[in-house]
Formats: sequence, structure tokens, C-alpha cells
Amino acid sequence: MDELLEILQNLHPDVDFENETELIEGGILDSFDIVTLISEISETFDVTISAEYIVPENFNSAQALYELIQKLEEE
Repeated sequence: MDELLEILQNLHPDVDFENETELIEGGILDSFDIVTLISEISETFDVTISAEYIVPENFNSAQALYELIQKLEEE
């Protein structure tokens, strides 16, 4: 989780990613951020986030993203 939080902090240092739950719905992350996140997560965690997983629910919070990463690591 620490690695994920570091990636997120690099994108938006002013956001409290540990507590924020509306990263997409609140307009904090835009489409460019999502593309960057997918790339960074793929490199760092050695997982592939396919199109079916690119939905707001998976990107609305750091916890949701971390759960997605764990799921992909198990596959």
C-alpha cells in the first residue's frame, strides 16, 4: 500500500489519499492521471489493468485501487 500511496502522492501531493473516497467522482483524478496511474501500477506491481477494470469504483480511493492490485496479483 505504501508504494501505491507514493505513486498517488507524486500525482497530487495536496490530496489525502489515505482518506479520500471520491477521487473520480470528486474530479481529483482526470483521464491523464488514470493513464499515468495504470502505467505506474503496471511497472511497480507487475500487473496488467485491462479495460474491464478501468471503472470509477476501482479508482475512487487508494483502498479500492490497492484491492484491485491484490486481485490482479492473484490472477
